[in-house]
Order: sequence, then structure tokens, then C-alpha cells
Amino acid sequence: MRSSKSPANEELGFNFRVLKKLWPFITEFKGRVWLAISCLIGAKIASVILPFTLKHIVDNLNLDTPSAAILAVVLSLIIAYGALRLANVLFGEIRDTLFGRVTERAMRRVGLKVFNHLHKLDLNFHLSRQTGGLSRDIERGTSGVSFLMRFMVFNIVPTLLEISMVVGILFYNYGFTFAGVIVIAVVTYVGFSVKATDWRTKYVKELNQADNTSTTRAVDSLLNFETVKYFNNEKYEADRYDTGLANWENARRKNRLSLFALNGGQALIIAIAMTSMLALASIEVSRGNMTIGDFVLVNAFTMQIFMPLNFLGFVYREIRGSLTNIENLFTLLEQAPLIVDADNANELVVTHGEIRFENVCFSYHPERIIIEDLSFTIKPGTKVAVVGESGAGKSTLVKLLFRFYDPTKGAIYIDDQQINGVTQDSLRKHIGIVPQDTVLFNDTLYENIKYGRPDATEAEINQAIKLAHLHDFIARLPDKEQTQVGERGLKLSGGEKQRVAIARTILKRPPIMVFDEATSSLDSQSEQAILGALQEISKGHTSFVVAHRLSTIMDADNILVMSQGRIHEQGSHDELLAKNGFYKRLWTAQQQKLSTHEQLLLDRQASLST
Repeated sequence: MRSSKSPANEELGFNFRVLKKLWPFITEFKGRVWLAISCLIGAKIASVILPFTLKHIVDNLNLDTPSAAILAVVLSLIIAYGALRLANVLFGEIRDTLFGRVTERAMRRVGLKVFNHLHKLDLNFHLSRQTGGLSRDIERGTSGVSFLMRFMVFNIVPTLLEISMVVGILFYNYGFTFAGVIVIAVVTYVGFSVKATDWRTKYVKELNQADNTSTTRAVDSLLNFETVKYFNNEKYEADRYDTGLANWENARRKNRLSLFALNGGQALIIAIAMTSMLALASIEVSRGNMTIGDFVLVNAFTMQIFMPLNFLGFVYREIRGSLTNIENLFTLLEQAPLIVDADNANELVVTHGEIRFENVCFSYHPERIIIEDLSFTIKPGTKVAVVGESGAGKSTLVKLLFRFYDPTKGAIYIDDQQINGVTQDSLRKHIGIVPQDTVLFNDTLYENIKYGRPDATEAEINQAIKLAHLHDFIARLPDKEQTQVGERGLKLSGGEKQRVAIARTILKRPPIMVFDEATSSLDSQSEQAILGALQEISKGHTSFVVAHRLSTIMDADNILVMSQGRIHEQGSHDELLAKNGFYKRLWTAQQQKLSTHEQLLLDRQASLST
């Protein structure tokens, strides 16, 4: 059944949920909050007394023959006026300083919560995300939290309180007419501001969406800089970016025009109200019912009300904008990850390192089955390889083992513990991987290697560098291990990045090791050296290898030959060759390809020598 709530009510409800979620962040520093509130009250009391001080100064100076005593009183009042003005400012500054810590801590807490939550979301979310738009949402959302907390808590409520106090004073001293003008003006101003701001919220959303789109396109294009260059598509990228900027320009124009209408309406209401108050005060002075000091007091109170009221309009507009920005932030937090730990999940305990796939089925889409009724066992301390045609599901097995996805049927066990019954953190702690596509952080080589185990000692890191055959490469660099690798490691070649990935895994030294085309970017000489190192560090560890080059897995204890999500053959290298099946055909094809390549190299060398 469709909900009966209107969109406005739903949005209002969300806004209340936002405030409810932010409240714990405000109360983290209760002492500071109460002290800031005390300063706020002190500032408001000082601001209300100021006009009375000004009234008495004017009335005393307006006497025909002021005496020395009167002049002394005036001087005292002037000093008091200055002291009150200073107190008003100082109380406000102290309040802002005290609450600044609360705001900054809230921004930190919210930012960290979003960051942690994003890392908990499943692989599907991160494969389909738009990094540029996501970063802008987080940036605007955390800024919105800052604005909302500072101004809503310490500006809107205090301003309404001050208006109530001033209206009461005017009614008590000068009657209903003066108080009535202020009440009507305030109600009209607030009503107009709310309606107009609600009306222009859609333009704020359009502007943010256009900003996200243009930023996403720019970031995506820059991240794929080499691809743009390869295909001479600079103009194409510029045209796409300009289309996004044109939408942003149009949305900003609408936003600016709607803001002009809002500001103009607010200014008109304030001008009419102030003119009316001054006209009423002038009439009463001319009739002798009010003094010049009363005229000054009414004028001061009127300005004192409309200055924060004008600011209240700005604050309300910005709060609506902030809530719109925070909406995306909390939408991220409300997005539930598909892969979660069970309520009673235990820590994985690896004693032997046996891996068992039992009747596992998996598909990314119901109509396209990737893994179908797959069962196999990797005995402790053995090396098992999986080979097969592209799309056979080899790399999917790695994702299932790391629990990036859960099987649609069947189960995966490590030492008889079903992996969806243990914590993801403990599962991944016991598995190391050298992926086919290694992406590095924009940091130094040293820090990227250290990432395998951040608490590793320098000696351990140097040993990992040596075993990964990175030592000679690093020695040739001007900055050695402090060399910056660039964004995503683009300053390194594919083989160099893969060696860093190998060094990371060596440093981690987990009981279970996964190699997903671990030497695919290496030349033959480096490959043999790395394979020797991997064999050495894999002794006593369970190894699962996804391979394309069959020559790299000849020493495997068992080789699984996959096709269309099933195991068609399995056995050692020699056993599979003897079967004269699918594996034998793959081996023969690769050997012929290798022989052809070697012959081409020999022919080239012969032609150069002649």
C-alpha cells in the first residue's frame, strides 16, 4: 500500500531524524555545552539592557541645563554602555570558542563513521560508485554538520528567545501597537522565509547534482589519463565536462535568481516594519507621550530584532541547504552492506589451513550462473591451482574465499569452520593475496610494502623487499624506498607493482596464500626468480593459485581445470597431460605460442647480427 505521507512530511521527518542522530555528538562534551549556553544567556541579557542604557543617556543629555551630577551619570552610563557592548561581544566569542570544540569533534566523529561504513559496504557498491560525486557528498555533508550544529543550536533558538523578550518589553512599556507591529513583521518574515526557502530547495538539489556530475566526470577522466591520451579523446572529454559545467551554470543561475527573490522579499518586510515602528514612535514623541530617549530605545530595539531576524533568514536557508547535503551522508550510513557478520560470529582459528568448497553455486545475475555445484578440497600445506578459459569463474573463487560475496548455494570451510559463520576481519587476517591487478596508494614504496603488516619492523620489511626481488630495483632509484609511486602506483610498471604486492604478502605471512595471476606482468627471467621465492615462502602454507601460464603451476599438488563454472578435470601436471584432455590442449597451445615467440626472437637477433 502506498504511504499517505506527503513528500514534505517525509522530508520533515527525515530532518527530525537527522537532528536526532546528531544529538549524541552535541552532548559528548556536556560541560562545554552548558558553559557555552551560560555565555549565550549572558550575551542576550547584555544585548537587552543596551537599548535602556542608550535611552537614559539620551534623556539625560536632552535636559535644558544638565548639571555636573547629571553629566557624571551620563558618563557612568556611557561607560556602562561600552562595558555591556564589550560583554556582549566577549560572551559571544567565548561561546563560539567553547562550542567550536564540540562542532569539530562532531565533524570528526561523523566523518569517521561514514569512512568506516563505506569500508563495510560490499564490493558491488564500490564497483558501481562514482568516486568524484561520493567525495563531494562527504565533503558537503560534513560541512553541513558543522553549520547545522553551530547555528541551529546557538542562533535560531536564542534569536527567537530574544524576539520574545523584546516584544514583551515593548508591550509592557509602550502598549500593544508597538508590540503588534513587531509580532506581525516577525510572523510574516518567518512565514515568507520558510515558504520561499522550501520553494528554492529544489534548485539547491539541482545545483548539487550538477556539481556532483561535473566533478565525477573530471575525476574519472583524470584517473584514466592514459586511456584518454591513447585514443586522442581530449576534446571528447572536454566536451563532456563542458556539458556538465553548462548544467551546473544553468542550475546556479536558477539558484541565484531564486535567492534574489527571497532576499528581496525579506528586505521589503524589514523595511516596512522599521518604517512603521519609527513612524509610530515619531507620532508618540510629537504628542508628548514618549521622550527622545524612548524614540532611540524603540529604534534600537527594532534594529536589534531585525538584525538577528535577518540572520535567522540566512541561517534557515543554510540549514535547509545543509540538511539537503547531510541527506546524502545519512543515506550512505543507512545503506546496509550485503555481506555482514552473523550475530554469533566467532574468530576464525586456523590450525592446519585446509580449505573446502562444498557444492558451491554462485551467480552475479540469476540468468548467468558463474559457479555451479563446485566441490573440492585443498589439503593443509599443499598448493592447488585452478586454470581454465576466460570467464570460467577462476577469480570468482577468490572473491568467494575472501567473502566479498556469499555463495547462493553451498558452503566454504576453512579447518571445518564455515566462513560465513566467522568474522570477516579474522577471515581476511589469515589469508594473503597477490592480485592480478595491483593498485598502490599514492605514497612511498616503503609505505606501500609496509601496508602488508603496518606493525612490521624495518628488518622484516627489508627481508620482504629482498625475497620479492625488489632490492636491485629500489637501489637504482634516486630516492630509494622513499620514492613516490604516484596515484594508483602509475609511476611503476606492471611488473614492479606486482613485486610490491608480492612483498606485501611475504610481509603478512598468513597461513593461507592466494595468488591470482601473481606473475602475469613479469618477464620470464623475473618470473622464475619470483616463483622460486614464492615456493620458499609457501612451504608449510596452504596455497591457492589462479593461473593463466601453465608453466608456473607445474609443481602444484593438484590442478583444477574449470570450464563454465564446473571442474572438468583435476590432477597433477603429469596426470593431466596423460589424460590427453582439455588441460593437454591448453598446454600444447601455450607451448606452441611460446616456441613461436622464441623463434621470432632468434630470427630478430640473426637479422641484427647480419
